Amino acid sequence: MPTLLITGFGAFPGAPYNPTMKLVRTLARLRRPALADTTIVAHIFTTSYAAVDRELPALVARYKPDALLMFGLHGRAKMIRIETRARNALALLPDASGKGFRRGVIATGAPVARRMPMPARRLLAATRATRLPAVLSRDAGRYLCNYLSWRSAESGVPLAAFIHVPPVARTPRPKKATKRGRRRFSAADLARAGERLLVALNAAVNRT
Repeated sequence: MPTLLITGFGAFPGAPYNPTMKLVRTLARLRRPALADTTIVAHIFTTSYAAVDRELPALVARYKPDALLMFGLHGRAKMIRIETRARNALALLPDASGKGFRRGVIATGAPVARRMPMPARRLLAATRATRLPAVLSRDAGRYLCNYLSWRSAESGVPLAAFIHVPPVARTPRPKKATKRGRRRFSAADLARAGERLLVALNAAVNRT
């Protein structure tokens, strides 16, 4: 029986509302035939480096997941971003606990990037099947999302995918288009995309 660990983040400086919290909890309650034999574990990280370093290894040791599906908020994103690599880079910015690093890399002497172990093209196709805009990205930034991606890539979990989601309104709003013809994402949009991603990643686990 496969086990999938789904994670999100809490609030952080500049983002008092993080939609990945609600998204992860919604996905954890999914009941679909394609997931009938899958154990889903949900976890929300406090947006701090210490929380990632402490909790990710504990979760992997306890549940021994076959795959990780991680979500984070990208405040300037206009579409869903499937991150294909983690950068060996750190922003000199404090996390939600007020702590940060004084160096610009995650691991001294390590490669400049690590490839995320996942079927990227299949995840992209699954997301686009919802008719929501999505793209493969090679730049996960230099903050907690990238840091978690890096740590997950070296965790030993066979499959690990990090998904950046755009901001959403906390309360439902009319689906108005932007100046470029794109409407703002809703929590329901993220749930639809998240479900497709979860099912696709679970299918990849079953193929291995």
